[in-house]
Amino acid sequence: MAENFQQPQEARWLEVTIYVDGEAAEAVCELFARYAENGVACEQGVEYDASEEHATAVGPVKVSAYIAVEQDLDHIRHKIDEGLYYIGRIVDLPQATYRWVEDQDWMQVFRSYYRPIEVGENLLILPAWAEYNGDRIAVRIDPSMAFGTGTHPTTQLSMAMLERFIKGGEAVIDVGCGSGVLSVTAILLGANKALGVDVDAPAIQATRDNAERNGVLAQIEVAKGSVAEILAGAYSLRQAPVVVANILAPILLRLFDAGMADLVEPGGVLLLAGLLDTQRDSLVARAEQAGLALLDETSINDWVALALRKHV
Repeated sequence: MAENFQQPQEARWLEVTIYVDGEAAEAVCELFARYAENGVACEQGVEYDASEEHATAVGPVKVSAYIAVEQDLDHIRHKIDEGLYYIGRIVDLPQATYRWVEDQDWMQVFRSYYRPIEVGENLLILPAWAEYNGDRIAVRIDPSMAFGTGTHPTTQLSMAMLERFIKGGEAVIDVGCGSGVLSVTAILLGANKALGVDVDAPAIQATRDNAERNGVLAQIEVAKGSVAEILAGAYSLRQAPVVVANILAPILLRLFDAGMADLVEPGGVLLLAGLLDTQRDSLVARAEQAGLALLDETSINDWVALALRKHV
């Protein structure tokens, strides 16, 4: 550490915090969680409209992570700063702040942030430690893992789209699977097989862990790679009637260039999330160039999800 950032004797954790727009929140959460074994907390203010009985997220998202002092803090801080630099090349980011904190039961504090989240008509995102005896389909996720926890609107939009378009018995391709929450959801909704791919190696283990947690590991193939590897026949699926990708819009555009539309069987659907309403038109135009037609769309605040049909 720099000389002006010496560790106090009583410090047990290094806290890193950054305030980001919603567009960058999930990417920053994933980056932080790779180095924070006890998890990442995301907070955002809300305005509650009692007359309409709903709350609207307002202001920036506060993303915080807590790193044990026993770890290699110089290396971790360097890797976090490096990761923020690369994310900042896609979306504007402010400077992260670091501070020392004394010991607490951080896992208990961390767990207090998470509650079951109802999604769509019949889905429920459930923290792995929680009990549930209701009628919804529970998707159990460990929010302390290094990837998407299901709390972000884009994940919820993707899950709701899967609920609508999974009919039962089909195969699903999940591009950029992250935590595997969408692959798991697809199987729990009745798909008979899912292929989840990601370019980040830790995502592969995260997906396997969540698949095992939900009892669907045998039905999910997980591999490091992306669109090019799928099209080259590296895995058991080259196409599927349902393809889902929950990734930031600039990456979605690059995936179209790589041939993402070719993953969709004729008559099948491509489900996209990770884009803001200001990016919607450019994604729809690019999809139409690739032989897809807009079938449906839905949104949460500024986030949009698209369902696109492949021409027969």
